[in-house]
Amino acid sequence: MSSKSLLLSPYQLGDTTLENRIVISPMCQYSAIDGLANNWHLVHLGSRAVGGAGLIIQEATAISPEGRISYGDLGLWEDKQIEPLKSIVDFVHQQGSKIGIQLAHAGRKASCEKPWDGGEQIAPEDENGWITKGPSSIPFGSEEFAPQEMTMSDIKDCLNNFKAATKRSLEAGYDVIELHAAHGYLLHQFYSPLSNKRTDQYGGSFENRVRFTLEAVQAIQEVWGKERALLVRISATDWTEGGWSLEDSVKLAIRLKSLGVHLIDTSTGGNVLADIPAEPNYQVPFAAEIRKQAGIPTAAVGLINTPQQAEDILQKEEADLILIARASLRNPYFPLYAAHVLEGNSVEKWPDQYKRAYPAHGEWK
Repeated sequence: MSSKSLLLSPYQLGDTTLENRIVISPMCQYSAIDGLANNWHLVHLGSRAVGGAGLIIQEATAISPEGRISYGDLGLWEDKQIEPLKSIVDFVHQQGSKIGIQLAHAGRKASCEKPWDGGEQIAPEDENGWITKGPSSIPFGSEEFAPQEMTMSDIKDCLNNFKAATKRSLEAGYDVIELHAAHGYLLHQFYSPLSNKRTDQYGGSFENRVRFTLEAVQAIQEVWGKERALLVRISATDWTEGGWSLEDSVKLAIRLKSLGVHLIDTSTGGNVLADIPAEPNYQVPFAAEIRKQAGIPTAAVGLINTPQQAEDILQKEEADLILIARASLRNPYFPLYAAHVLEGNSVEKWPDQYKRAYPAHGEWK
């Protein structure tokens, strides 16, 4: 047990100071109606704030109706969606945590059923389905769900939607924006050669394929500015020969750093079906290499399950922040548990309402 832990130390992210380096990863809840947040989202995100996370990143929030993964996704494409989100932001702030929003467009992986109902894509003519669009008319799965190839007008509209959603994010009071460019969603579809076969300025060469991601960053910054914290989540590899690679990710990270992006949230995969060696820390080496080669802070994510595991990643300088998802679902109070394990902290870190439950004799039961 250490008296001082990196995991529990403050971190400066743009103009935002995080109380610790534990970040709740964005986790889709598929529980919205018409993109509107409700009490489920308040309790889900609010309980992680009560649990002491330094930063909570809200699930993928669609910038347009057709940008949703499913009809149950949160959205920020119209003004009436601001107020329910602002209530959540205010509650998280009252608990001393910071909160971010992940702005997203699902591209060809949109129009899906909820995971617990199978998660399959829904045909446009069916209830809860719509026409999907992507960089090229290449489906993620079945040919019957091949997306429409985006026109130049579609791309321009999408950039304007990112900008409009950023304005609404400001009005709701978010501290951080994360641009979702990972997991096979729209921006990832553009930068991966496996899903982008365009022959215009958005396809072909590396520079052309990353253009849309860079333009999305700039569209957000036009409203958000360059001082407020801006993260980009990328998939550092497609795990497939001939696909997007770590080398590509380093080059993209260098360009993102030059634009003023503050941190790369480093995940992998999701654009094509692939054999992914999922095990604890399996994505950490990608965060470490991008951090080292591009000279930009990174976050590590993926099967990070224990406080000591997270602490070791930081001590080895493999990442700057630790994102947890499944471990947070199992224990919303993971940061309080981490303080107990790593520093032997007692009751002072707990909310007043919960202090009576603190283990009196140093045991966590």
